[in-house]
Amino acid sequence: MLPFRRGAPSREPLTLPLFPLKTVLFPGGLLPLKVFEQRYIDMTKRCIQDDKPFGVCLLTRGEEVARRGASDTPEFSLVGTLAKITSWDMPQLGILQLRTEGGTRFQVQSHRTADDGLFLAQATTILPEPRVPLPDMHRPLADLLELMINRVGRENFAGEALDDASWVGYRLAELLPLPANIKQGMLEINDSEVRLKAIAQFLKQQDLL
Repeated sequence: MLPFRRGAPSREPLTLPLFPLKTVLFPGGLLPLKVFEQRYIDMTKRCIQDDKPFGVCLLTRGEEVARRGASDTPEFSLVGTLAKITSWDMPQLGILQLRTEGGTRFQVQSHRTADDGLFLAQATTILPEPRVPLPDMHRPLADLLELMINRVGRENFAGEALDDASWVGYRLAELLPLPANIKQGMLEINDSEVRLKAIAQFLKQQDLL
């Protein structure tokens, strides 16, 4: 069992539209999205107009796309990441292509469903991890990450900080083929050293390190 430790939430609550997805967005990560449901198109337009982020949470039950007649209420993790829209395009009517970047983590305190089916949350942001230099013992993780970045393409990353313990841990957590619930646990950890140790353990078990 990983020793997950949640970060301390800030005291400033905010009202946040949520976009539950079957993926985990990490701080500093890039997430392209194809938006076609009306509730999310309307949400996106408001976020662009007001220059505000929306929240991405891991969907733990239900489907990303609402199905007519579905009776199950979707469920999602209560710790997510703010997603800032950095660019957008409308290749055809009714479809928005977004490029988003992960910002601050947040914790949902309560939520309700709007008339159009959009989830609206009262949330508090989680203080970012302190910037910590990558320990020498985890240098092999940075070397592996650099190989993965070269393979995937540097254009798929927002900058590069291979000497930052949090950045290396977040990028490996999003790139490695980890189950979604483990990725979520990596997001909720608020200690870059604990995250790196957990990733190193996984890689050793897979004979990748």
